[in-house]
Amino acid sequence: MTPDRPAWPSITVLREVTQPPAIRGRRTAEHWTGDLYMRRISPYLTRVLVRAGLTANAVTGLMIVTGAASGFALLVPGLAGAVLAVLLTQLQMLWDASDGEVARWRGTSSPLGVFLDKVGHYLAESLIPMGLGVRAAGGLDGLSTGYGWTTLGALLAVVIVLNKALNDMVHVARAAAGLPRVSDDEATTAPRASGLARLRRLARFMPFHRLYHSIELSLLVLVAAVVDAVTGDLTGTRVLLAVLVPASLLAVAGHFLAIVTSSRLRGAPAA
Repeated sequence: MTPDRPAWPSITVLREVTQPPAIRGRRTAEHWTGDLYMRRISPYLTRVLVRAGLTANAVTGLMIVTGAASGFALLVPGLAGAVLAVLLTQLQMLWDASDGEVARWRGTSSPLGVFLDKVGHYLAESLIPMGLGVRAAGGLDGLSTGYGWTTLGALLAVVIVLNKALNDMVHVARAAAGLPRVSDDEATTAPRASGLARLRRLARFMPFHRLYHSIELSLLVLVAAVVDAVTGDLTGTRVLLAVLVPASLLAVAGHFLAIVTSSRLRGAPAA
């Protein structure tokens, strides 16, 4: 731990050190739950974690396990499984907020921590759609006859992972070309083509591309489970999956075009 920092800091001091403007003001890396309530709660958990002596990577490990569990929770049939998945994704985001705060408080931020964080998000956001596919098939008992639904769930998982990977591919491509990390500002990320720029501005009012985060996915599954409970069948879950798959393909196509027509991949490579 940094020598001049106490083991049981006040919440005010903890916020000043672990939630600087550079963190709270991130354009894309901060989920909407962060500003709404997660960053208000996380310092209280972070203080306990610091006092308990947990490392930032240990907290990220808890985030990985919790995120993966949210996908497996959907194997529990009915509303119970959907509610459990929502609770687990909320807890995952709380761990996710606290692991970075622990790292900043201790001064232990590292590439390993970033790597583990990405593993956690990729795992959760691939297992949730796969769990949705199993639910649409009628649960584990319906796997032998509902393979079409599980296939759609697997396809949705692949597309979501690809969409997430596109941003990481930008950083990999720039690093391979000897270019510095690109800044995450409007001037850099905006498409240069006027038509795509207009579509991007429109997407801010209808942000369907954000539906594939673990938080949003679990909430949508819960809404579908409520519909299932009302109708007495799997109508809600199956309609949700049938809508999410083509919408995800549109989102990944738009994301790809936005990247290749922006300034993110521009610059002279190293000699």
